[in-house]
Amino acid sequence: MIDLDRVRQDTPTCFDQVFLDSAGSSLLPAPVLAEVNGHLRREQEVGGYRAQDERQADLEDGYRVAAEFFDCAPDEVAFAESATRAWQSALASVPFKAGDRVLVTEAEYGGNAVALLAYCVPLGVSVEVVPSDADGCLSIDRLRDMLDDRVKLVSLVHTPTNGGLVNPVAEAIAAVHETDALTLLDACQTGGQLPVHAAALDADFVSLTGRKWLRAPRGSGLLIVRGRAKGTRPPIIDHAWTDWTGLDEIDIPSSARVHEAWESSVATRLGLIRALRYAADLGIDTIAEAVQSRAEHLRTGLSALPGVRVHDLGRTKAGIVTFTVDGHTADEVKRYLVQRDITVTVSQLKATRYDMTRRGLTEVVRASPHYFVAPQQLDEFLTAVDALTSARS
Repeated sequence: MIDLDRVRQDTPTCFDQVFLDSAGSSLLPAPVLAEVNGHLRREQEVGGYRAQDERQADLEDGYRVAAEFFDCAPDEVAFAESATRAWQSALASVPFKAGDRVLVTEAEYGGNAVALLAYCVPLGVSVEVVPSDADGCLSIDRLRDMLDDRVKLVSLVHTPTNGGLVNPVAEAIAAVHETDALTLLDACQTGGQLPVHAAALDADFVSLTGRKWLRAPRGSGLLIVRGRAKGTRPPIIDHAWTDWTGLDEIDIPSSARVHEAWESSVATRLGLIRALRYAADLGIDTIAEAVQSRAEHLRTGLSALPGVRVHDLGRTKAGIVTFTVDGHTADEVKRYLVQRDITVTVSQLKATRYDMTRRGLTEVVRASPHYFVAPQQLDEFLTAVDALTSARS
Protein backbone atom coordinates (compact mmCIF):
# COMPACT_ATOMS: atom_id res chain seq x y z
CA MET A 1 0.00 0.00 0.00
CA ILE A 2 1.20 3.50 -0.84
CA ASP A 3 2.30 5.58 2.16
CA LEU A 4 0.07 8.51 1.22
CA ASP A 5 1.51 10.88 3.82
CA ARG A 6 5.06 10.24 2.62
CA VAL A 7 4.39 10.69 -1.10
CA ARG A 8 2.32 13.81 -0.48
CA GLN A 9 5.09 15.31 1.65
CA ASP A 10 7.42 14.57 -1.27
CA THR A 11 4.94 16.43 -3.52
CA PRO A 12 4.19 19.63 -1.60
CA THR A 13 2.28 21.34 -4.40
CA CYS A 14 -0.34 18.57 -4.34
CA PHE A 15 -1.72 20.18 -1.18
CA ASP A 16 -2.56 23.39 -3.06
CA GLN A 17 -4.54 21.79 -5.89
CA VAL A 18 -6.33 18.68 -7.06
CA PHE A 19 -3.83 17.53 -9.65
CA LEU A 20 -5.36 15.21 -12.25
CA ASP A 21 -2.95 15.47 -15.18
CA SER A 22 -0.27 12.84 -14.69
CA ALA A 23 -1.16 11.52 -18.15
CA GLY A 24 0.10 14.88 -19.43
CA SER A 25 3.01 15.96 -17.26
CA SER A 26 3.03 14.94 -13.62
CA LEU A 27 4.38 16.64 -10.51
CA LEU A 28 8.03 15.91 -9.71
CA PRO A 29 8.78 14.31 -6.33
CA ALA A 30 11.10 16.41 -4.17
CA PRO A 31 14.07 14.00 -4.55
CA VAL A 32 13.81 14.25 -8.35
CA LEU A 33 13.64 18.03 -8.28
CA ALA A 34 16.64 18.13 -5.93
CA GLU A 35 18.62 15.89 -8.28
CA VAL A 36 17.94 18.11 -11.29
CA ASN A 37 18.54 21.41 -9.50
CA GLY A 38 21.63 20.09 -7.77
CA HIS A 39 23.29 19.12 -11.01
CA LEU A 40 22.40 22.40 -12.69
CA ARG A 41 24.01 24.25 -9.79
CA ARG A 42 27.10 22.08 -10.18
CA GLU A 43 27.24 22.90 -13.89
CA GLN A 44 27.15 26.57 -12.93
CA GLU A 45 30.07 26.03 -10.56
CA VAL A 46 32.43 23.89 -12.65
CA GLY A 47 30.95 23.70 -16.16
CA GLY A 48 28.96 20.98 -17.86
CA TYR A 49 31.80 18.63 -18.77
CA ARG A 50 33.40 18.45 -15.35
CA ALA A 51 29.98 18.16 -13.69
CA GLN A 52 29.17 15.25 -16.01
CA ASP A 53 32.49 13.55 -15.28
CA GLU A 54 31.68 13.69 -11.57
CA ARG A 55 28.41 11.83 -12.16
CA GLN A 56 29.56 9.42 -14.87
CA ALA A 57 29.20 6.37 -12.63
CA ASP A 58 25.61 7.36 -11.79
CA LEU A 59 24.81 7.95 -15.46
CA GLU A 60 26.21 4.56 -16.40
CA ASP A 61 24.27 2.90 -13.58
CA GLY A 62 21.13 4.42 -15.04
CA TYR A 63 21.08 1.73 -17.72
CA ARG A 64 20.90 -0.94 -15.02
CA VAL A 65 18.21 0.99 -13.12
CA ALA A 66 16.03 1.33 -16.25
CA ALA A 67 16.66 -2.29 -17.27
CA GLU A 68 15.56 -3.60 -13.88
CA PHE A 69 12.45 -1.43 -13.88
CA PHE A 70 11.36 -2.47 -17.37
CA ASP A 71 12.65 -6.05 -17.31
CA CYS A 72 15.26 -5.95 -20.05
CA ALA A 73 19.05 -5.95 -20.36
CA PRO A 74 21.12 -2.79 -19.79
CA ASP A 75 22.47 -2.87 -23.34
CA GLU A 76 18.87 -2.81 -24.61
CA VAL A 77 18.27 0.65 -23.07
CA ALA A 78 18.83 4.01 -24.77
CA PHE A 79 18.11 7.36 -23.12
CA ALA A 80 16.38 9.96 -25.27
CA GLU A 81 15.35 13.60 -25.09
CA SER A 82 11.70 12.53 -25.40
CA ALA A 83 9.56 9.51 -26.19
CA THR A 84 8.79 11.15 -29.52
CA ARG A 85 12.45 11.19 -30.50
CA ALA A 86 12.86 7.61 -29.26
CA TRP A 87 9.83 6.43 -31.25
CA GLN A 88 10.95 8.21 -34.42
CA SER A 89 14.46 6.78 -34.11
CA ALA A 90 12.98 3.29 -33.92
CA LEU A 91 10.76 3.95 -36.94
CA ALA A 92 13.70 5.19 -38.99
CA SER A 93 15.58 1.97 -38.19
CA VAL A 94 13.11 -0.23 -40.05
CA PRO A 95 14.40 -1.07 -43.59
CA PHE A 96 11.29 -0.21 -45.60
CA LYS A 97 10.91 -0.50 -49.36
CA ALA A 98 8.11 0.42 -51.75
CA GLY A 99 5.14 -1.91 -51.38
CA ASP A 100 5.71 -2.61 -47.69
CA ARG A 101 2.92 -2.17 -45.17
CA VAL A 102 2.69 -0.76 -41.63
CA LEU A 103 -0.22 -1.69 -39.39
CA VAL A 104 -1.44 0.60 -36.62
CA THR A 105 -4.26 0.40 -34.09
CA GLU A 106 -7.22 2.73 -33.79
CA ALA A 107 -5.61 3.96 -30.57
CA GLU A 108 -2.58 5.33 -32.45
CA TYR A 109 -1.27 8.60 -31.03
CA GLY A 110 -1.31 11.65 -33.29
CA GLY A 111 2.44 12.25 -33.01
CA ASN A 112 3.13 8.70 -34.14
CA ALA A 113 0.60 8.84 -36.95
CA VAL A 114 2.01 12.08 -38.34
CA ALA A 115 5.54 10.64 -38.30
CA LEU A 116 4.38 7.45 -40.01
CA LEU A 117 2.51 9.26 -42.76
CA ALA A 118 5.33 11.74 -43.35
CA TYR A 119 8.01 9.05 -43.45
CA CYS A 120 6.30 6.05 -45.01
CA VAL A 121 3.97 7.41 -47.67
CA PRO A 122 6.77 9.03 -49.76
CA LEU A 123 8.57 5.67 -49.68
CA GLY A 124 5.54 3.90 -51.11
CA VAL A 125 4.78 2.23 -47.78
CA SER A 126 1.11 2.02 -46.81
CA VAL A 127 -0.17 2.78 -43.30
CA GLU A 128 -3.25 0.70 -42.48
CA VAL A 129 -5.51 0.66 -39.42
CA VAL A 130 -6.41 -2.58 -37.64
CA PRO A 131 -10.03 -2.35 -36.40
CA SER A 132 -11.00 -2.65 -32.75
CA ASP A 133 -13.30 -5.26 -31.27
CA ALA A 134 -16.65 -4.66 -29.58
CA ASP A 135 -14.93 -3.58 -26.35
CA GLY A 136 -12.74 -1.02 -28.11
CA CYS A 137 -9.58 -3.13 -27.83
CA LEU A 138 -7.31 -3.99 -30.72
CA SER A 139 -8.92 -6.98 -32.44
CA ILE A 140 -6.40 -9.82 -32.44
CA ASP A 141 -8.46 -11.72 -35.03
CA ARG A 142 -8.49 -8.77 -37.44
CA LEU A 143 -4.77 -8.23 -36.84
CA ARG A 144 -4.07 -11.83 -37.82
CA ASP A 145 -6.21 -11.41 -40.93
CA MET A 146 -4.20 -8.36 -42.02
CA LEU A 147 -0.72 -9.80 -41.46
CA ASP A 148 1.24 -10.96 -44.49
CA ASP A 149 4.82 -10.97 -45.70
CA ARG A 150 4.59 -7.32 -46.81
CA VAL A 151 3.93 -6.10 -43.25
CA LYS A 152 7.26 -4.84 -41.95
CA LEU A 153 6.10 -3.04 -38.81
CA VAL A 154 3.16 -3.12 -36.43
CA SER A 155 2.80 -0.01 -34.27
CA LEU A 156 1.01 -0.69 -31.00
CA VAL A 157 -0.22 1.68 -28.30
CA HIS A 158 -0.44 0.12 -24.84
CA THR A 159 -2.83 2.76 -23.47
CA PRO A 160 -4.03 5.68 -25.62
CA THR A 161 -3.83 9.33 -24.68
CA ASN A 162 -7.62 9.73 -24.77
CA GLY A 163 -8.90 7.04 -22.43
CA GLY A 164 -8.30 4.24 -19.96
CA LEU A 165 -8.19 1.41 -22.49
CA VAL A 166 -5.40 -1.14 -21.99
CA ASN A 167 -4.75 -2.93 -25.26
CA PRO A 168 -3.90 -6.68 -25.31
CA VAL A 169 -0.41 -5.95 -26.58
CA ALA A 170 1.18 -9.22 -25.44
CA GLU A 171 -1.29 -11.20 -27.58
CA ALA A 172 -0.78 -8.80 -30.47
CA ILE A 173 3.01 -9.06 -30.33
CA ALA A 174 2.82 -12.86 -30.23
CA ALA A 175 0.62 -12.81 -33.34
CA VAL A 176 2.96 -10.44 -35.17
CA HIS A 177 5.97 -12.55 -34.32
CA GLU A 178 4.44 -15.46 -36.20
CA THR A 179 5.57 -13.38 -39.20
CA ASP A 180 8.83 -11.52 -39.87
CA ALA A 181 7.42 -8.10 -38.94
CA LEU A 182 8.81 -5.90 -36.16
CA THR A 183 6.74 -4.44 -33.33
CA LEU A 184 7.01 -0.89 -31.96
CA LEU A 185 5.20 -0.43 -28.65
CA ASP A 186 4.27 3.03 -27.40
CA ALA A 187 4.17 2.57 -23.62
CA CYS A 188 4.17 6.26 -22.73
CA GLN A 189 0.88 6.05 -20.85
CA THR A 190 1.68 2.81 -19.03
CA GLY A 191 5.34 3.21 -18.07
CA GLY A 192 5.23 4.25 -14.41
CA GLN A 193 1.58 3.41 -13.73
CA LEU A 194 1.33 -0.23 -14.88
CA PRO A 195 3.97 -2.97 -15.11
CA VAL A 196 5.78 -2.89 -18.45
CA HIS A 197 7.88 -6.06 -18.67
CA ALA A 198 9.74 -5.75 -21.95
CA ALA A 199 11.03 -9.32 -21.94
CA ALA A 200 7.61 -10.84 -21.24
CA LEU A 201 5.85 -8.59 -23.75
CA ASP A 202 8.59 -9.38 -26.28
CA ALA A 203 8.20 -6.11 -28.21
CA ASP A 204 11.11 -5.30 -30.49
CA PHE A 205 11.02 -1.58 -29.69
CA VAL A 206 9.42 0.10 -26.67
CA SER A 207 9.23 3.89 -26.35
CA LEU A 208 8.67 5.53 -22.96
CA THR A 209 8.45 9.03 -21.58
CA GLY A 210 9.62 10.38 -18.25
CA ARG A 211 7.25 13.30 -17.73
CA LYS A 212 4.02 11.37 -17.27
CA TRP A 213 3.50 8.58 -14.75
CA LEU A 214 7.21 8.20 -13.98
CA ARG A 215 7.19 11.76 -12.60
CA ALA A 216 10.49 12.70 -14.23
CA PRO A 217 11.32 16.04 -15.88
CA ARG A 218 10.05 17.03 -19.29
CA GLY A 219 12.55 16.31 -22.04
CA SER A 220 13.32 12.79 -20.83
CA GLY A 221 12.55 9.46 -22.43
CA LEU A 222 13.73 5.94 -23.13
CA LEU A 223 13.89 3.51 -26.02
CA ILE A 224 14.20 -0.22 -25.42
CA VAL A 225 15.62 -2.17 -28.37
CA ARG A 226 15.55 -5.95 -28.16
CA GLY A 227 14.65 -9.16 -29.93
CA ARG A 228 14.61 -8.88 -33.71
CA ALA A 229 15.37 -5.17 -33.53
CA LYS A 230 18.79 -5.70 -31.96
CA GLY A 231 21.43 -4.50 -34.36
CA THR A 232 19.12 -2.13 -36.22
CA ARG A 233 20.11 1.51 -36.28
CA PRO A 234 18.69 4.79 -37.53
CA PRO A 235 20.08 6.09 -40.84
CA ILE A 236 21.69 9.11 -39.16
CA ILE A 237 23.70 8.67 -35.99
CA ASP A 238 26.10 10.88 -34.09
CA HIS A 239 29.16 10.27 -31.97
CA ALA A 240 27.48 9.62 -28.64
CA TRP A 241 28.73 6.03 -28.64
CA THR A 242 30.13 5.65 -32.16
CA ASP A 243 33.92 5.74 -32.48
CA TRP A 244 35.65 7.41 -35.43
CA THR A 245 38.37 4.80 -35.84
CA GLY A 246 39.95 5.90 -39.12
CA LEU A 247 39.73 8.60 -41.75
CA ASP A 248 36.82 6.81 -43.40
CA GLU A 249 35.98 4.24 -40.75
CA ILE A 250 33.63 4.18 -37.76
CA ASP A 251 32.84 1.58 -35.14
CA ILE A 252 29.08 1.48 -34.52
CA PRO A 253 27.90 -0.07 -31.24
CA SER A 254 25.59 -3.07 -31.37
CA SER A 255 23.71 -1.90 -28.27
CA ALA A 256 20.63 0.31 -28.12
CA ARG A 257 22.90 3.26 -27.38
CA VAL A 258 23.33 3.81 -31.11
CA HIS A 259 19.99 5.64 -30.82
CA GLU A 260 21.34 8.17 -28.33
CA ALA A 261 22.41 11.73 -29.05
CA TRP A 262 25.66 13.16 -27.74
CA GLU A 263 24.17 16.48 -26.69
CA SER A 264 21.46 16.12 -24.07
CA SER A 265 20.60 17.43 -20.63
CA VAL A 266 22.61 15.55 -18.03
CA ALA A 267 20.51 17.07 -15.25
CA THR A 268 17.32 15.82 -16.90
CA ARG A 269 18.74 12.32 -17.37
CA LEU A 270 19.81 12.19 -13.74
CA GLY A 271 16.30 13.29 -12.84
CA LEU A 272 14.81 10.45 -14.87
CA ILE A 273 17.13 7.93 -13.22
CA ARG A 274 16.13 9.26 -9.81
CA ALA A 275 12.46 9.06 -10.76
CA LEU A 276 12.93 5.42 -11.78
CA ARG A 277 14.52 4.69 -8.43
CA TYR A 278 11.67 6.48 -6.65
CA ALA A 279 9.04 4.43 -8.50
CA ALA A 280 10.98 1.22 -7.92
CA ASP A 281 11.09 1.92 -4.18
CA LEU A 282 7.29 2.24 -4.12
CA GLY A 283 6.84 -0.82 -6.34
CA ILE A 284 5.11 -0.77 -9.70
CA ASP A 285 2.40 -3.22 -8.61
CA THR A 286 1.61 -1.03 -5.61
CA ILE A 287 1.52 2.06 -7.83
CA ALA A 288 -0.78 0.32 -10.31
CA GLU A 289 -3.24 -0.66 -7.60
CA ALA A 290 -3.33 2.90 -6.21
CA VAL A 291 -3.77 4.53 -9.62
CA GLN A 292 -6.44 2.12 -10.83
CA SER A 293 -8.49 2.45 -7.64
CA ARG A 294 -8.45 6.24 -7.94
CA ALA A 295 -9.41 6.13 -11.60
CA GLU A 296 -12.26 3.73 -10.93
CA HIS A 297 -13.50 6.00 -8.15
CA LEU A 298 -13.70 8.84 -10.66
CA ARG A 299 -15.41 6.71 -13.33
CA THR A 300 -18.04 5.53 -10.87
CA GLY A 301 -18.64 9.02 -9.52
CA LEU A 302 -18.79 10.70 -12.94
CA SER A 303 -21.12 8.04 -14.34
CA ALA A 304 -23.61 8.85 -11.59
CA LEU A 305 -23.81 12.55 -12.50
CA PRO A 306 -26.59 13.72 -14.82
CA GLY A 307 -25.37 15.02 -18.15
CA VAL A 308 -21.89 13.50 -17.75
CA ARG A 309 -20.70 10.79 -20.10
CA VAL A 310 -17.62 8.67 -19.44
CA HIS A 311 -15.88 7.55 -22.65
CA ASP A 312 -13.30 4.98 -21.51
CA LEU A 313 -13.13 1.74 -23.48
CA GLY A 314 -11.62 -1.68 -22.89
CA ARG A 315 -11.97 -4.78 -20.75
CA THR A 316 -9.10 -3.62 -18.54
CA LYS A 317 -8.73 0.06 -17.73
CA ALA A 318 -5.79 2.19 -16.67
CA GLY A 319 -5.52 5.51 -14.83
CA ILE A 320 -6.91 7.82 -17.54
CA VAL A 321 -10.55 8.86 -17.17
CA THR A 322 -12.20 10.72 -20.05
CA PHE A 323 -15.62 12.35 -20.04
CA THR A 324 -17.81 15.06 -21.51
CA VAL A 325 -20.43 17.29 -19.92
CA ASP A 326 -23.59 18.02 -21.87
CA GLY A 327 -23.91 21.67 -22.81
CA HIS A 328 -20.25 22.50 -22.19
CA THR A 329 -17.17 22.23 -24.38
CA ALA A 330 -14.19 20.37 -22.99
CA ASP A 331 -12.28 23.66 -22.73
CA GLU A 332 -15.13 25.21 -20.75
CA VAL A 333 -15.03 22.30 -18.29
CA LYS A 334 -11.26 22.60 -18.00
CA ARG A 335 -11.40 26.35 -17.32
CA TYR A 336 -14.18 25.90 -14.77
CA LEU A 337 -12.12 23.33 -12.88
CA VAL A 338 -8.88 25.33 -13.10
CA GLN A 339 -10.67 28.23 -11.40
CA ARG A 340 -11.22 25.83 -8.50
CA ASP A 341 -7.57 24.69 -8.43
CA ILE A 342 -8.38 21.40 -10.13
CA THR A 343 -5.97 20.51 -12.93
CA VAL A 344 -7.24 18.43 -15.86
CA THR A 345 -6.56 18.59 -19.57
CA VAL A 346 -8.36 18.19 -22.88
CA SER A 347 -7.72 15.46 -25.45
CA GLN A 348 -8.68 16.63 -28.94
CA LEU A 349 -9.51 14.92 -32.21
CA LYS A 350 -6.03 15.37 -33.69
CA ALA A 351 -4.44 13.44 -30.82
CA THR A 352 -6.25 10.18 -31.68
CA ARG A 353 -8.02 10.82 -34.97
CA TYR A 354 -8.63 7.17 -35.90
CA ASP A 355 -10.39 6.37 -32.63
CA MET A 356 -12.20 9.69 -32.15
CA THR A 357 -13.52 9.68 -35.70
CA ARG A 358 -14.86 6.15 -35.31
CA ARG A 359 -16.67 7.13 -32.11
CA GLY A 360 -17.92 10.50 -33.37
CA LEU A 361 -15.97 12.47 -30.75
CA THR A 362 -14.10 15.72 -31.27
CA GLU A 363 -12.80 16.27 -27.74
CA VAL A 364 -12.93 14.86 -24.22
CA VAL A 365 -11.90 16.08 -20.79
CA ARG A 366 -9.10 13.94 -19.36
CA ALA A 367 -8.54 13.34 -15.66
CA SER A 368 -5.57 11.19 -14.64
CA PRO A 369 -5.08 10.76 -10.87
CA HIS A 370 -1.73 9.51 -9.61
CA TYR A 371 -1.08 7.81 -6.28
CA PHE A 372 -0.37 11.12 -4.48
CA VAL A 373 -3.95 12.37 -4.97
CA ALA A 374 -5.86 12.01 -1.70
CA PRO A 375 -9.31 10.36 -1.70
CA GLN A 376 -10.97 13.54 -0.46
CA GLN A 377 -9.50 15.39 -3.43
CA LEU A 378 -11.18 12.94 -5.80
CA ASP A 379 -14.48 13.76 -4.14
CA GLU A 380 -13.70 17.48 -4.38
CA PHE A 381 -13.32 17.03 -8.14
CA LEU A 382 -16.60 15.12 -8.41
CA THR A 383 -18.39 17.78 -6.37
CA ALA A 384 -17.07 20.48 -8.71
CA VAL A 385 -18.27 18.64 -11.83
CA ASP A 386 -21.63 18.05 -10.17
CA ALA A 387 -21.88 21.77 -9.42
CA LEU A 388 -21.21 22.55 -13.08
CA THR A 389 -24.00 20.24 -14.25
CA SER A 390 -26.36 21.60 -11.59
CA ALA A 391 -25.63 25.19 -12.61
CA ARG A 392 -26.70 24.40 -16.17
CA SER A 393 -29.96 22.78 -15.10
